[in-house]
Amino acid sequence: MESFVIFKDLAIIVVFAKLFGILARKCKAPQVVGEIIAGLLIGPSVLGIVNLSDFLTKMAEIGVILLMFSAGLETNLRDLIKTGVKATLIACAGVFVPLVGGTLLYGCFYGFAEIGSRDFYSAVFIGVILTATSVSITVQALREMGKLKGTIGTTILSAAIIDDVIGIIVLTVVVGLSNGSVSAGTVCLKTTLFFVFSIVVGLLIYKLFKFFDSRYPHTRRIPIMGLALCLAMSYVAEKYFGIADITGAYVAGIILCNIRDSEYIAEKMDINSYMLFGPIFFASIGLKTDISDLNMSILVFAVCFVLVGLLCKIIGCGLVAKICKFSWADSLKIGVGMMTRGEVALIVSQKGLSVGLVSPVYFTAVILLIITSSILTPILLKVLYSKMPPKGETVSA
Repeated sequence: MESFVIFKDLAIIVVFAKLFGILARKCKAPQVVGEIIAGLLIGPSVLGIVNLSDFLTKMAEIGVILLMFSAGLETNLRDLIKTGVKATLIACAGVFVPLVGGTLLYGCFYGFAEIGSRDFYSAVFIGVILTATSVSITVQALREMGKLKGTIGTTILSAAIIDDVIGIIVLTVVVGLSNGSVSAGTVCLKTTLFFVFSIVVGLLIYKLFKFFDSRYPHTRRIPIMGLALCLAMSYVAEKYFGIADITGAYVAGIILCNIRDSEYIAEKMDINSYMLFGPIFFASIGLKTDISDLNMSILVFAVCFVLVGLLCKIIGCGLVAKICKFSWADSLKIGVGMMTRGEVALIVSQKGLSVGLVSPVYFTAVILLIITSSILTPILLKVLYSKMPPKGETVSA
């Protein structure tokens, strides 16, 4: 392929991704849904005007790295510590119940494979996809209702953050175990060593960045060094610990999330993601989604996947919230608030595809889950708050 063809592909991706992203937003759906649909439309499955080349694949990989780095930067460790045990227990349930539910769902459709086999890890990976929580839609809905700063809003936000941290760890372990030449003990040891390494090196890097941040506040060198740290941690995680590169990027963001200019770094990273790398990544999901093999069995699986994904979050998080002394009404709100899926589910799916644990045809189910949860969550929260206001509050006329 001529090298100049990539410029044509990039132009088409950027224009279509942004156009469909705007249309999705006007339809009250997440912008990323529009970008994925754009990729599906221009890809081999429909119009066939763009093919996913090695170059675009690498660009998409950079996009996912930047997204996870930004997610780490937006993590508030102080809020995490304040919410304490309750948010952690809710988050653990928000990972465990969907993980089991997704694994059983795959087994019911395609048979229960022997533990340790490749098919078994494919089943588990369907559950791993369901563990992710994207709380951005919930946050916006709670903000509009003036409920974000309340106990329920804070609990949902903190639990969602912890949920994603645990989910990334589970992803790392499952991907490692799926490699038949690596034992469970080795994977657990490498995962533990990576996080020990991250804590030790992270403290040193944090102090170094804090020094530079006080010496050269709000200068471009800070986000440039932050980007270098993100790329370095991604490389170290994959190369030396066998950990998913996105885990390294996420940890890099957490290392820097409490420095004074963390928002400034996130702002600069967002420019890169918004302008080019983000659209390429989300469009690449559409480009990879193979609808030629779509049949009634896959469609039925997709519908069940959505139902299991929504119910497992509501039941798992809601029941644990009740155990943590929340009322039934507030527990239901927490469960509903935790059921949204977004970028992280796509990132996890992408990782599964790259290591051969999931087929491109299943992206249809993931996209359907994202659209359904993004539309239902704000509606259900508004209904729940209007019908069952928190104790001590009244519904305004």
